[in-house]
Amino acid sequence: MTPQRWSWIGACSTGSSHISTGTSCQDAAACIEFSTIDGSALLAIVSDGAGSAEFGAVGSRLVVQCFSRNLREYWRQGQSADDLTEEVVRDWLDDIRDHITAAAQHRCATPRSFAATLVAAIVLMDRVVVCHVGDGACVVRKSDDDQWEVPSWPAHGEYASSTYFVTDDPQPQLRYVSKAGQYTKVAVFSDGLERLVLDFSNTVAFAPF
Repeated sequence: MTPQRWSWIGACSTGSSHISTGTSCQDAAACIEFSTIDGSALLAIVSDGAGSAEFGAVGSRLVVQCFSRNLREYWRQGQSADDLTEEVVRDWLDDIRDHITAAAQHRCATPRSFAATLVAAIVLMDRVVVCHVGDGACVVRKSDDDQWEVPSWPAHGEYASSTYFVTDDPQPQLRYVSKAGQYTKVAVFSDGLERLVLDFSNTVAFAPF
């Protein structure tokens, strides 16, 4: 099967809270198309470093880089999309956490100082797999449908403006969702766009946006 030709666009903006505190944007993102034994596979991924974490920007970059590298190696080994299970993704999260721990030790800091979220959508020929830790989300749409779907809703913590992170102990709160169908449109975003993209009253995608 020949790879699908994807077109993509990305943007990153420093939020008002970061501007007021003189800190830079702590998001990291990537969009990569792979050729696999099953055909084309697209990875769209975003990570948001916690505003309260000293090295949140480093943490988000490590999340994106390590997740992308693990997926690339998975395909290089000739693995099938059918074997891309939650257990496999949890192994990747363990690898991310190991790299964050090493970075923390190098800086005489704690892994919590690198806290970051994860929203990853892996679009396969016959389904989409969403791996989600924390807030932010993704929306997807099938080729024969005009309705956007929200496979995994943003997870907010017990208190306002709080959420969950890849660095949480003892294990991150991973949400793994696999949805069958030929999905041809996908958007991933961090928490800054949640209220624009999502209709929280009805827990659906906000159609006008």
